[in-house]
Amino acid sequence: MKTTTRLLLFAALLSLGACGFQLRGHGNQKTEFAFQSVYLKAPGESSFVTDLRSALSLNKVAVSSIPEQATITLEIVAEAADKQILALSGAGRIREYQLRYHVSLRAYDGQLAVWLPEEEISLTRTLTYDDAQVLSKEQEEALLYKDMRGDAVTQALRRLSRAKPHKTE
Repeated sequence: MKTTTRLLLFAALLSLGACGFQLRGHGNQKTEFAFQSVYLKAPGESSFVTDLRSALSLNKVAVSSIPEQATITLEIVAEAADKQILALSGAGRIREYQLRYHVSLRAYDGQLAVWLPEEEISLTRTLTYDDAQVLSKEQEEALLYKDMRGDAVTQALRRLSRAKPHKTE
């Protein structure tokens, strides 16, 4: 009986590997970009910019400190995080919040040819709230914002991977 169970478990693991299943972000495919270097133009050094800089470096894209040395300039036009009350209890206490995170970006080269038109990445999450668990809910909120920031970095990389110069008329 034990060997049959082990064989079934082994067969299940082999079938998962054979179908191409892998955890998101753990693939061995290297993302290809149509540019070799990028200059990040941002209003400040936010957590998003730091994470994006790290992700670009991990994908073998040189992050230049001078715009003239970079193939393209990636401009972070706007970045905002906010929360809105989503639901109230019968007693008028907050039960749920909606957390929102927005990043707007665009990319262009030294001749001002548009590589990526201005696009917005918008993410939302729902946070249940309980007055009795204020500290844990604050930590959960911080983790949700961190998760949204990571998703925004992934989406920005995906958009940059398909960026190419567009003709301006």
